Amino acid sequence: MSQINHTSLVTLHYRLGLTDDSILEDTFDDEPMTVQLGDGEMAKGLELSLLGLEPDDVQTVDIGPELAFGYSDETLLRALPRSEFDPDIQLEEGLIIEFSNADGNTLPGTILGFDDQQVQIDLNHPLAGQTVRYSVKILEVVNVEENRELN
Repeated sequence: MSQINHTSLVTLHYRLGLTDDSILEDTFDDEPMTVQLGDGEMAKGLELSLLGLEPDDVQTVDIGPELAFGYSDETLLRALPRSEFDPDIQLEEGLIIEFSNADGNTLPGTILGFDDQQVQIDLNHPLAGQTVRYSVKILEVVNVEENRELN
């Protein structure tokens, strides 16, 4: 049976929540997710916690900010002119909007407050500074090294 290593292709169900048992994402009643470990698709702490697991293994792990979504960085708090926002967007505190950076990548920004002149946003990940809880069920593990040996 294949064990998960640092470069495995893993198909799994996962549930992401907080330590107060609130659930933010859940694939257990939906399609599973397939990820290539080492590609940065998942929180580093989650990838590390998967190492050594095999198909049918189930695990729940709490991951602190240092290995999940990082700590809140005050340099990512911004005030932008209200005119830069689509006038049809109904702004409200806590609303998460996608922003594009200079590289063309998108990142979430949370509205902290606004008036007619400017909008205060937080460009930290919405889960920055929080301990998150992942529950996983491993469905399939494909290891490139094993496939090369078979061919």
